[in-house]
Amino acid sequence: MCIATPGRVTAIDGDIAQVDVRGTCVATNVALVRPKIGDYVLVHAGMAIEAMSAEKAQEILRLFGEMEV
Repeated sequence: MCIATPGRVTAIDGDIAQVDVRGTCVATNVALVRPKIGDYVLVHAGMAIEAMSAEKAQEILRLFGEMEV
């Protein structure tokens, strides 16, 4: 099963952004969503597939944390 994970954009160079996903920096193609630095995106298979609010991203990350018990 594949799961998309929220992360915060920390740098952008063209279509590739560095996204902080739970403390790990991931190179992510952002051509579909065009975020700004500081925005949250949903990352799946190296692609940002959705831009989202910080609140929504934090809620998803909180739920992921509960599953790691």
